[in-house]
Amino acid sequence: MRITILFGGTNKERLVSVASAQALCDALPEADLWFWDADDSVHETLASTLREHARPFELAFRPGGRRIATTIELALDQAKSDDRLFVFGLHGGRAENGELQAACETRGIPFTGSGSASSHLAFDKVAAKRFAAIAGVKAPNGVALGEIDAAFAEYGKLIAKPVHDGSSYGLIFVNAKQDLVAVRRAAKTEEYLIEPFISGIEATCGVLEQADGSVRALPPIEIVPADGGFDYVAKYLAKSTQEICPGRFAPEVTAEIMDQALKAHHALSCAGYSRSDFIVSPQGTIYLETNTLPGLTRASLYPKALKVEGIEFADFLKGQIELAQHRIRK
Repeated sequence: MRITILFGGTNKERLVSVASAQALCDALPEADLWFWDADDSVHETLASTLREHARPFELAFRPGGRRIATTIELALDQAKSDDRLFVFGLHGGRAENGELQAACETRGIPFTGSGSASSHLAFDKVAAKRFAAIAGVKAPNGVALGEIDAAFAEYGKLIAKPVHDGSSYGLIFVNAKQDLVAVRRAAKTEEYLIEPFISGIEATCGVLEQADGSVRALPPIEIVPADGGFDYVAKYLAKSTQEICPGRFAPEVTAEIMDQALKAHHALSCAGYSRSDFIVSPQGTIYLETNTLPGLTRASLYPKALKVEGIEFADFLKGQIELAQHRIRK
């Protein structure tokens, strides 16, 4: 079975994907590298080309290698013929909403991470909150777009985010009436989730399924964003953002975050690994969302938690590959 790192994609998060692939390439130096370009074509690339690509969060990657196929579907047909196993260095869009996973499953191609059904469920922030709540995870109430004026008057601050996007793309903090106009404008082109703004400490917690099938929560991370908001710039470009692992939470709060992350992981039927985001507020730990393909860049949150737990990144990946092999045999 040929281990292949698949990265890139046709959505806005392809830049983050390239940075994740750089870390994956270092940990799995023998793996092949396939780049899924914005036009849906798939190309081979060299480790040297990937490693030398500077400023991945800002600049588009050029693979420079042989084109494998004109579409991702044709590339998957080739992967099946080659007996490949995919390590996904992908985020967002068709890579994370379950479509790519379904295409792999129908072809019998093994891959790391959650399957199509759980990926699709977690990617929809509204549905994910509903399922997490069934498992006893506390989530904020949503606000209908038609009720946004009344909600702003009631709560004073709101937050709006795309239902089907990640990496904090499109995040809108509603602090003034003119921000309501921005939300309505953005909601014309994609579906938005609107919630009361919850004051508190931002936290995230990874969940890890190991090769033996056991599942555990990793140490929670406390996030202190630059300029008060954890948007794309604060997450990947701002130097003043602090990500403290383990977070400076009271023991009972740490335990609650880990418990809620595990419940969300199971409620959404995630596999392999996931990362859930929370706000630690005076009202308790409030669930925001679950990422089935969280960032794996050198600076990403999930690898930081692995390191604190004493798990080498390469060992984590080997365990995920073993799980993918096991699932395909079943």
